[in-house]
Order: sequence, then C-alpha cells, then structure tokens
Amino acid sequence: MEQIQFNKKELVESFLKKGLLLSADILKSIENQNELERVSSLLTSNNTKEILVLNDYIGELLDPGKNSDVNWMEFDRLRVLFEKGKSTKNYSNFLDYLSKKTEDTRKEVSEESKVKILYSYAEDARNIVVQDFAQHFYNRYSIIERILRNRQSLKNITSINRILNKKDKENVSVIGIIYEKYTTKNNNTILVLEDRTGYIKVLINKNNPTLYNLAKGLVLDDTIAVTGVNGENVIFANDIILPDIPLTNKVKKAQDEVYAIFLSDMHVGSVNFLGEDFNKFLKWINQETGTEEQMSIASKVKYIFVVGDLVDGCGVYPEQEKELLIKDIKEQYAECARLLKRIPENIQLVICPGNHDAIRVAEPQPPFYQDFAQPIYELPNAIIVSNPAMVNIHSSKDFPGFNILLYHGYSFDYFVAHVDSLRNNGGYDRADLIMKFLLQRRHLAPTHTSNLYIPDMKKDPLVIDPIPDFFVSGHIHKSVTSNHRNVTMICSSCWQSKTAFQEKMGHNPEPSRVPIVNLQTRGVKILKFGK
Repeated sequence: MEQIQFNKKELVESFLKKGLLLSADILKSIENQNELERVSSLLTSNNTKEILVLNDYIGELLDPGKNSDVNWMEFDRLRVLFEKGKSTKNYSNFLDYLSKKTEDTRKEVSEESKVKILYSYAEDARNIVVQDFAQHFYNRYSIIERILRNRQSLKNITSINRILNKKDKENVSVIGIIYEKYTTKNNNTILVLEDRTGYIKVLINKNNPTLYNLAKGLVLDDTIAVTGVNGENVIFANDIILPDIPLTNKVKKAQDEVYAIFLSDMHVGSVNFLGEDFNKFLKWINQETGTEEQMSIASKVKYIFVVGDLVDGCGVYPEQEKELLIKDIKEQYAECARLLKRIPENIQLVICPGNHDAIRVAEPQPPFYQDFAQPIYELPNAIIVSNPAMVNIHSSKDFPGFNILLYHGYSFDYFVAHVDSLRNNGGYDRADLIMKFLLQRRHLAPTHTSNLYIPDMKKDPLVIDPIPDFFVSGHIHKSVTSNHRNVTMICSSCWQSKTAFQEKMGHNPEPSRVPIVNLQTRGVKILKFGK
C-alpha cells in the first residue's frame, strides 16, 4: 500500500483554514492518496464553517455523498461527552442511527425495492431567528414565482414598484403574496399583494362573479398572479392565476399489473383501535381469505403506504390516557410493528409520521425518533420518511416510475374552518376538495397560521414541486379518491372507531377502508374490511 509522505502539522493546519479540525483517529486512517482525497471530499462537502472533529468510527459512513445531511457537529459533541463518561446512551443512539441510516440508504437504491426517496426532510439542529421566517417565505415565493412565470397567459410581468411609478393606465401583470384581504363598503374585494419590491392593492369587482367567487376562496399568503389595469396605487383585476397543476400534465401508467395500497391512522394503542378489522386486512394481504379475484389482487400488491398516525400516542390531548388500551408509547410502536410484520416481506412499506406519532407536531416532521419507534425501523421491508415526503416507485429502464407525495394532512383542519367553499361543500367529508385546494396553490399549508412549521433557510419543504403523480394523505379518517389534472388524490381511511372528540366535533369517520390502485390502469378501488 502506498504510504503518504506529509507533515501532520501542515495537514492539520490546511484543514483548519477550511474550518475543520482533524482528530488523531482520522490522521491514522489516512494511509494513501485515495484515502486522503476521499476524506477531503467528504469534509469539504459538509459546507460548514464550524470546527468539526471526526473519529475513526465513521468508516463506511465517510463515503462522499452518503449521509451529507447528518449533523456531524452534534455527533462530535456527543463523542466528547462519551469520552468524558457522560451521555453514553445518546452517543450509542446516534451510532445506531448512523448504522441504520446507511442500511436504509442501501435499501433505497435496491433494484428489488424500486422505491427511491426524492425528498425526505432531515432535521438540522440550529437556533431559529426572525430572519429565518423571512428567508423561508422568500424561498417559497421564488419557487412559486418560477412556476407562474411558465404560464403562457402571463406576459410582461412587472414588479410592484414599477407599477406604482407608472403614470399612465395600461395592462399590467404582477406576481405577489397575499398580505391582506378585506371587503369594501361596496362589497368589492381588496387584496393587498406583496413582492420583493413593495405592496399594492388589487380590486376585484363584485360585478365580475367568476373572478369575485375565485377571490373569495383565496387565503392569506397565497402566491398568485394578477392581470389587470393599473390605477393610482391600485390594480383593477381582470384575471387571477393560481400556480396550479398545468393542463398539460400527463398521466403515467405502468407496463405491468401491480397494485399499491394506501393506509393511514392506525391509532394502535387506542381503546377504539379496530384490531379485528385490521386482522381481516392482514389475512387478505396474505391471501388467506377472499374471493379468487380478491386473492389474485393481493398477490400483485407490491407497495403499501402508511401515511401517519401509526399509534394513538400519549399526551396528545388532555386526559387521553382514559382512551388508551396501551399507555406506553414504546409498547404502542412495538404492537404496531408486530402487526405490520405480518405483511409479506416482498411488499415494500413506505411509512411517514402524523400528528399523533412520537415526533414534533411542527412540519416538516422528521422521520420517527428511534428512541420510541425502534421496532418500526427493524421491519425488514420498511422505508421510513418524513412528513411530507416524495418518493418514486416502480421505475425501470423504460419507465420513469410514479412520484408519490405523502402528507398526513394536519393543515386540513384550518382550511375546512376558514374557507367557505370547503366548509359549505362537505368539509371533512370531502378530502378531495381540500387536496385539490392545496394542489391549486402548489403548497401544503399556504397560510402562515394553518400549521406549526419550522422555517427552512434553503427551501420551503411544503411547496408541491415537482408535480406528483399521486397525492396521498390521511388525518380526517375518511377515505376519498379523486383526480385533478391527472394527479390522483387519495385520502386514506383509518382503523379507529369514532372517538368522543370526533362525536363532539360532528365528525363521521369511515374506518377500515383500503384504497388500492392498479398502477397499470390507474383505476382505484376501495376495499372494505369493517362491518
């Protein structure tokens, strides 16, 4: 093996100039030029200006391109505490996490699984300041602005400050975020739009019923385009354009007959968990029951998605313990894993968290914490992702596969309560209308107060981009399927009978129903396993 001739002091100093401190372990591990280039590539790719101390445990995890989202600063902090005899459990958990992460990476790229993670949020531990929220909205605006600029109907888009400086009336187009919305004494609607350069009012006349009704459904922080005629500090709107899914979006179909199933809201641990119904589902998926046709379909299921709320959780709401059959969160996940383990291993499971799971409520939610949900990670056929997440399934050399957007649906409650067109046309019974509403805005929670969220300095993870082939959700305990511009929308059912809270709120869940999609025809059926 070729030995490297170098001055250790000079090597350490060269990395210090990059903001990186090499440990003695790393220096010992560098035995040839390839090893030096490999470590250098990894360290420089982490793009951190902080001091980073690495050690010899990393091994395979050091490969460039792998685990680039790992918080190595936190890893090093725990290593230091471990060497001082402190925080041994947390350090051990981190090592387990790294090992599992590498194992998951292998699983993701496996040809047999045919599941590729396009996006899954990786938590970046840091302090959050006010500027983060401003940057978060700037990032969102930039992405949706780009989407709108691709619309053929939008020409000569102008910034707000230029419109304000115009002296003559003329046709104008502008893209902005809705900062304020109110009704005048003449019952016209006023929108206050904001872009990078300023604010301007947009007037929607009540005598234009089509435009007026569209404006009624707009919510704060929607990013829209407006065309019209400028006046003095105002635009008289002729049209409003939402980012929406383009009409040219094409429908994809698989070349072979395979099926995907969509589950959510199991709520294992609740006294209302419908274990008998779920056992019927497990017997069917194992081809132990059903008609010949039904068992034939079961034999062709290749993918099962579980879109959040695997367990009922603990302390989710006051006095929840009175409604729990299993009061320990770890035991809830252990029982859930026991059930999911009965699903044949040749079926790929893709699982994301929901608001009842042992994870923060703020979105995007990272994948489950292993401290609580270790049994879920141990499922041999499971891929764990964040909420929301985007995965690609069933791709091949001749077929690009299907992009599946998973979102549990925590923002649904806000929009049912605040948007008249949703509330008056079925509310919680029409998840398809809620999902269409979000697709039209290309965002899963457009209004600032519609969910708890963590601002992201790089991108807004709740923007719907790229366009999915399937948009799947849960949360409202009612199974609905529909289509919007060739995007198949599926809201999964639940495995929990009506709770006291749902009774109080007037919700009418339809449990034990399973949407199943034939990927060759894109046809959707709902199988019923309840009474």
